[in-house]
Formats: sequence, C-alpha cells, structure tokens
Amino acid sequence: MLEYPVDNFDELREIAADVRIFIDAAADKAAALRDVIAAYDVVLAIFPSEDGIGVHVIKGRHILDRIAKSHTHALYTHTAIAVPDLRHAETLKQLTQQPDIAIAA
Repeated sequence: MLEYPVDNFDELREIAADVRIFIDAAADKAAALRDVIAAYDVVLAIFPSEDGIGVHVIKGRHILDRIAKSHTHALYTHTAIAVPDLRHAETLKQLTQQPDIAIAA
C-alpha cells in the first residue's frame, strides 16, 4: 500500500492530531481542510489498517517519486490528515485534486 518508507508513524499521528484540532476549531471546516492541503507540498492521509497504520498520498506524489528515484533527500513541507479508512483517503484525494490546466500559446 505504501510505496515510500515512513520512519516515524508517531510523528504522523501527532501531526494529524494537530490538523484535527485546527479543523475542529474552524468555523468553516471544509475551508480549513482545503487551506491545510493547499499549504503543504506533501499531504498524507493516515488510517487504521491490518498492519497498524495505512498511509495514502493525497498530494505531492511527484515529489515523493522524485526523492525515491534519486535516492537523495529533499526539502519539502508535509502534513498528515487522519481518516477512517482507505476509501475516505481516496475520496479526499479526488475531492481536493487540482485540475490540470492547459494554457494555449
């Protein structure tokens, strides 16, 4: 399920808890969620799974692919959002994807 190594699941859980607090405190929770996703280069959805924790890339797969292929480190911002299951993670990704914009020359 996860194609990229994650060294610290506890860190992801803590980040997701902070995101949850931020969204819960917002008057417009949908806008707060959109703001969180827009603010980071990489956004991971985490959820309970048979293996303990599941991870699904919501945003920034191209960044993770580039790092994995080059075997180097790169600076990027990241966050995590807790969801109930993989289906919710996939739905969140679909709802928040930026459409490809074609620009005529």
